[in-house]
Amino acid sequence: MAETITRKEQRLEDTWNVAFMFANEADWEVELKSFREDLAGLSQYEGKLGSSAETLAEAFTLKLALERRLEHLFVYASMRADEDTSDAHFQDLDMRAMSAYNEYLDKVSYMEPEILSIGEEQVRGWIGENATLKSYERALELILREAPHTLSKEQEALLAQAGEVVQTASTAYNLLNNADMRFEPVEHKGETIHITNSTFVPLQMSEDRELREKVYNSFYRSYREHENTIASLFQSNLKASRFLSRARKFPSNRAMYLFNSNVPEELYDNLIETVHENLPAMHRYVSLRKQLLGVDELHFHDVYASLVKDYQAKYSFDEAKAMVLEAVKPLGEDYSKIVKGAFNDRWMDIYPNKGKRSGAYSSGSYDSLPYMLLNYTSELNDVFTLIHEMGHSVHSYLTHKHQPYVTGDYKIFVAEVASTCNEALLTHYLLQTTTDKEARKFILNHYMDSFKSTLYRQTMFAEFERIVHAKVEAGDSLTAPVLNDIYKKLNEEYFGPDMIVDDNIALEWARIPHFYRPFYVYQYATGFSAAIALSRRILEEGEPAVRDYLNFLSSGSAQDPIDTLRLAGVDMTQKEPVAAALEIFSSLIDEMEELVQAD
Repeated sequence: MAETITRKEQRLEDTWNVAFMFANEADWEVELKSFREDLAGLSQYEGKLGSSAETLAEAFTLKLALERRLEHLFVYASMRADEDTSDAHFQDLDMRAMSAYNEYLDKVSYMEPEILSIGEEQVRGWIGENATLKSYERALELILREAPHTLSKEQEALLAQAGEVVQTASTAYNLLNNADMRFEPVEHKGETIHITNSTFVPLQMSEDRELREKVYNSFYRSYREHENTIASLFQSNLKASRFLSRARKFPSNRAMYLFNSNVPEELYDNLIETVHENLPAMHRYVSLRKQLLGVDELHFHDVYASLVKDYQAKYSFDEAKAMVLEAVKPLGEDYSKIVKGAFNDRWMDIYPNKGKRSGAYSSGSYDSLPYMLLNYTSELNDVFTLIHEMGHSVHSYLTHKHQPYVTGDYKIFVAEVASTCNEALLTHYLLQTTTDKEARKFILNHYMDSFKSTLYRQTMFAEFERIVHAKVEAGDSLTAPVLNDIYKKLNEEYFGPDMIVDDNIALEWARIPHFYRPFYVYQYATGFSAAIALSRRILEEGEPAVRDYLNFLSSGSAQDPIDTLRLAGVDMTQKEPVAAALEIFSSLIDEMEELVQAD
């Protein structure tokens, strides 16, 4: 295996063009100093926002301008820190940007309560008569929408002071899970295998079943040893959510967490109900997995193992670029030109180097390129990661191009749609152009696993959250045995009769950090479903569907996320998009079964 290179050894053309943001670090320092000086100007408007439409317009204009500059400063520092996490200089830059962010939050904290104190009628009247406020109408509408859930100044101050206390359970869990939790190493074939949270899943992907089982048992043994502590922390976090939802006059925890994106609770319930109606397809997949792995009993230490063992193709980055460009052709020439520009203008940081942040992401400010961090190693999964992040970046590019800053972002509810739609188009392209049987199996396996892990598993997580939050709201106690029982029954229901549901997997809830960010994970399943439905419409209908889709990508946060998706031709308040996606899942199973039978 080749030794990982240092940051200085990276070729310039393989790195992102940070000079587009600041020509050099000295320019960043100048801008940070100027930002801090101008930030003081916000104070002059405190207590005066209600004096006139002109005063409110001036204050809000300054707020947005400062926010925009801060975003640019912050993204630059964060990206430089991610290039080499061992470089103390850029870590310091990142911390200074965070300090500036906290200063900004403190300076603007008076604005929303003060705007609400003006009164909805007066603010709407000013919007109608002042052109500047009219251009901020969407942002002001979102503030006014908070009025029923905003308390008096004194009560808001008290809630703010309680913030750290409310976060205590989440903070303690993260420290336990990421810093203090220890997993006993396993001995295997004369080698000591060390286990961490970050290595667990890669080890579960090993072709060596005996190793997978040893690692699985050791991993969950540690959670078993801490299950009562984790259950107490989890229940405390649920109670903290209940405290906040009651304080802010929401009927339930779920209503509070769905409020920000204006998502109806019926959508959440429809997702779970539609997936339940399609559990037979998941059970077929589990049965096929058991068959292809050739095991008498299928266990949860088998769920990450590849069903295709003999396919080892590698793709250079140039080959990956060509594949991406072919895959996005159905999105039209305009979209393809943007993708070509991304490759030519150094939107991405391509290869691993020592100290570089792991994984991949798309990031940027309103005024920067929509950058991509990659760690490309020539696997097919890396090609999918490239086109996934490209989807995010083109989404950001089109949003910034067509929307003013005030609506130049988008909610997490729609964020995964563009990336997953691109992945679906790549899968379609590969299946259309690949005749090698083992290669087709590999691609089908990759796509089926996406459905399993994103649509089914995240919906199971969402159902678990619905159950446990309801129990806390009803005053029930959630001990470790109660949580284990709920989670085990859900696994039995979702995975079906061909899966051995053991007492270890009953503890999986204890290792999922997303549960400390309540009612978040359902968005992965809805976003995935919307993307699959949209990719099918694009491939079947062509130009009209592409036009609607590009309109969606260009819409930012000008509307609520559900309304934005309707622009693309998908109504997530209905069951059809999820059902349509699951039809495709069934067709993948059909083809894999046919290929296996032909062997």
